[in-house]
Amino acid sequence: MTQIIETPVQQLVVAPPKLGNPAAVGLAAFGLTTLLLQLHALGLVGMGPVLWVGVFYGGAAQVMVGLHEHKNGNNFGYTVFTSFGCFWLSFCGIVIAGSYGLFPASKTDVGWFLVAWTLYSGIMTIASVRTNKVLFGAFVTLMIGLVALVAEHFGAGEEMARLSAWAMLGTVACVWYVMAHIVLADMFGRDVLPVGKPFL
Repeated sequence: MTQIIETPVQQLVVAPPKLGNPAAVGLAAFGLTTLLLQLHALGLVGMGPVLWVGVFYGGAAQVMVGLHEHKNGNNFGYTVFTSFGCFWLSFCGIVIAGSYGLFPASKTDVGWFLVAWTLYSGIMTIASVRTNKVLFGAFVTLMIGLVALVAEHFGAGEEMARLSAWAMLGTVACVWYVMAHIVLADMFGRDVLPVGKPFL
């Protein structure tokens, strides 16, 4: 008589492929586009490079990064990168359309546009205390820059625009540091550029 031996079905476990960290691209894009805008504010770069980099890198690339962060379940990254990507797209749209006389925006109009983004950034600054110290520093310097820029748009004087530019250059340094932290940690297999633990 033939004996049938039943064995449990073995499940094949396949490790998921390693994925890149989309935040590295988002931080690089935000930093580079912000750098060009501040160089323009300081009179060193024309508006042309700012607009085109703003559309493709600061705008489109950051929106794509935000959508990838959504798939990773990172609400902070999803919100920040998607929103600031749309900031750059809308800012470039305001400038480009205005140059053709389409829906022109006055300096005060742009000031209110910046007020809205300052309020949003304030909320994200509070949330950033749960990230790391360098990224929190990026949001603090961004807030200083935005507040100064709002003041300049409502008549506080050109010196506020220069203060904003220098503060946001600090933002660029912080976000690129965090970007380098992510990339170098992956390449070297260890934390080459520490970013500090969250404040809370």
